Amino acid sequence: MVYVGCAGWSIPHTHAYLFPGNGAHLQRYARVFPAVEINSSFYRFHRSSTYVRWAASTPDGFRFAVKVHRNLTHFKRLRHPELLDEFLPAVMQLGTKLGVLLVQLPPSLAFEQPIVERFFQELRDRFAGQVAVEPRHASWFVPEVDAILQAYRIARVAADPSPVGDLEPGGWSHLRYVRLHGSPIRYRSSYSTAWLEAFSHALRRWEAEGAEVWCIFNNTAEGAAIPNALMLWRFLRSV
Repeated sequence: MVYVGCAGWSIPHTHAYLFPGNGAHLQRYARVFPAVEINSSFYRFHRSSTYVRWAASTPDGFRFAVKVHRNLTHFKRLRHPELLDEFLPAVMQLGTKLGVLLVQLPPSLAFEQPIVERFFQELRDRFAGQVAVEPRHASWFVPEVDAILQAYRIARVAADPSPVGDLEPGGWSHLRYVRLHGSPIRYRSSYSTAWLEAFSHALRRWEAEGAEVWCIFNNTAEGAAIPNALMLWRFLRSV
């Protein structure tokens, strides 16, 4: 399966016609896309009842990626994995609709093996599902780190713009997670039709290699994410 969606399910009024029918934004969004990334979980601890409601609002087969709270990644910088106990129980209320945990790291966070391994071991002790890490320091983009991520079944995100100049995923090869932030202007630029069509073939190639594939558009600031995601989704269904 290839999952395509946006970072968040807010529907600007300019795109409302693309999401017909009644219901809240999430319900309408989930009738069009197969997945969404929850970014608000990075800033706040949602209640268990909120995750239960979100899961109930979406159809069978829909999946959520959940961004891990910044207290673990940015404030504590992976040094206090026990804080997962404040975050995970509520998230787990998504049940079978929890697709991926996304661990985004600050650009200044270099790879330190003892700290990273302890964090991922503690995470794996609590969660057996799909995990993707989005590092933004060059020290993470080396074969030795890829091997460690593979051992813990952690995928390394392919991001655009990339901190190392390419759009290649790494780590756990059974999950390929792409975050498209917009290029050349982060969060604002739209991707061209030709680029999206070519990229759809890369996603299908990863799928054919046995990976679960996610592609999330985070170029939301000027409304490019929804039309870009819809176009890519159309290309994928024709590949």
